[in-house]
Amino acid sequence: MTESDFLALAESCLSQVEEMFEAAYENDELDVECSRSGNVLTIEFVNNGSKMIVNSQAPMQEMWLAARSGGFHYRYDGQHWVNTRDQSELFATLQRLAQEQGR
Repeated sequence: MTESDFLALAESCLSQVEEMFEAAYENDELDVECSRSGNVLTIEFVNNGSKMIVNSQAPMQEMWLAARSGGFHYRYDGQHWVNTRDQSELFATLQRLAQEQGR
């Protein structure tokens, strides 16, 4: 994958993650605030002040997720962002961790 291909995919991924959390806020599912600075998206859980951070790593062609439960790296497999260790999918992991961390 070229660097420009990765950057386009990463931008789309960050936008989708932000939209997912904004929708959860609007639907009263989670009390979160999203802020974006370049390739770094910070999701703050208002009730407890904890944060999740999703960012792109162009040199590695990966998306990284930092959450209370740890750090995770994802590579695009042509259809999904897949964890480099356990093969879990990024958006499924985000939903699960958000439910855990948002309590």
